[in-house]
Amino acid sequence: MDNNGSSTKLEDVVQQVYIAAPPAKVWEAVATSEGIAAWFMPNDFQAELGHVFHLEAGPFGKSRCEVIELNPPNRLAFTWDKDWTVTFQLEETAGGTNFTLTHGGWDENTATSFGEKHAVVRERMAGGWVGIVKKLAEYAGQ
Repeated sequence: MDNNGSSTKLEDVVQQVYIAAPPAKVWEAVATSEGIAAWFMPNDFQAELGHVFHLEAGPFGKSRCEVIELNPPNRLAFTWDKDWTVTFQLEETAGGTNFTLTHGGWDENTATSFGEKHAVVRERMAGGWVGIVKKLAEYAGQ
């Protein structure tokens, strides 16, 4: 809430995709360092609750993350940088997995640790996640 009592929270970025692979195979792609590096960013991830890891965010440097939820092979959540939470939800369906990515923690009055307003970065990431999730589907569905 800002001083006028109105919310400054921005809507979560949500991307969903069907992956033609069982949840266990998709889990390997989203909950291992090698898997995450193949479709997202280089990292030192470990599937351990409370594990602090870093995403290699190119020109933005290393971003600190921490595993805050771990429920194999259905759900993984981690903090990203100082404000965000990213959640991977896997649901088994006939012949594959419905994958939902949620990137939350956006606030129009907040800037990232690299000095850009959330509203600007959110729009960039909303578009970026489309291609990233497609890349995950291609990688995990092989």
